[in-house]
Amino acid sequence: MSEKSMSSEHTARLLIHCQDQSGIVQAVSGLLYHVGANITALDQYTTEASGGDYFMRVEFLLPQLEKQHDILIENFQRNVANMYAMNWRLALVKERKKVALFVSKHDHALMELLWRHARGQLPCDIACVISNHEDLREAVENFGIEYKVVKVTPETKVQAEAQINEWVADCDLLVLARYMQILSEDFTAKWAQKIINIHHSFLPAFVGADPYGQAYDKGVKLIGATAHYVTADLDQGPIIEQDVKRVDHRYTVQELRELGADVERQVLARAITWHLEDRVIVFGHKTVVFE
Repeated sequence: MSEKSMSSEHTARLLIHCQDQSGIVQAVSGLLYHVGANITALDQYTTEASGGDYFMRVEFLLPQLEKQHDILIENFQRNVANMYAMNWRLALVKERKKVALFVSKHDHALMELLWRHARGQLPCDIACVISNHEDLREAVENFGIEYKVVKVTPETKVQAEAQINEWVADCDLLVLARYMQILSEDFTAKWAQKIINIHHSFLPAFVGADPYGQAYDKGVKLIGATAHYVTADLDQGPIIEQDVKRVDHRYTVQELRELGADVERQVLARAITWHLEDRVIVFGHKTVVFE
């Protein structure tokens, strides 16, 4: 077994949110020390100098992780989490998250994710690609990924989402890589904080069709993209990542579209990677992201 696979086999991550108090770092690191763990990364953030909300991400290596897993959870809850009223979870690196990708006809974001996955740069298993069109079947199947199509109309939306839920029942994350359908409130509630979407960052300006044409007409100077968790409020979920590129009067509409697509690819890939690596904690309408 290689050093990398041994490390993944015995590595876990703790994500913690609680009210800021003295002694949290000592309590967490002390418990991990006593069970024989070696902390390899520790990031923390507090909203106030005193008494604010406290966030922590700890990555650690524990040689007997599988054997000690259950007792570690029990001890942490009893001796640390209860003391500080923590919201927390433990993630095992060896348990790769299962992801379903959604797309309509625009393929730039999807192809970026499939390429990264094929190169071993996206730490997950891709279960399938789901679309409401047949257009991208060959491109997806060339990667050895199953391609599923479900037609969605106002009359069939309930049945279509029921079919989708059946297909993705064992998935951990759904990614809307330019999937041009609005998900129902019931669907988004079922997958709370487990759906990531990408779109241009003009919103709330330039809604509807041809946002880049509208942006060109208004002479915008910045092109960007936003990746966020999906909620019932359209495009209002907690933002994970954003980026912008400066443009000027020399850019054509097509050049703006191409630049926007490139930014979308990069922003979505970063947001998904951070989610897969347990770097994101949702806090109200915001996120804390430990890059």
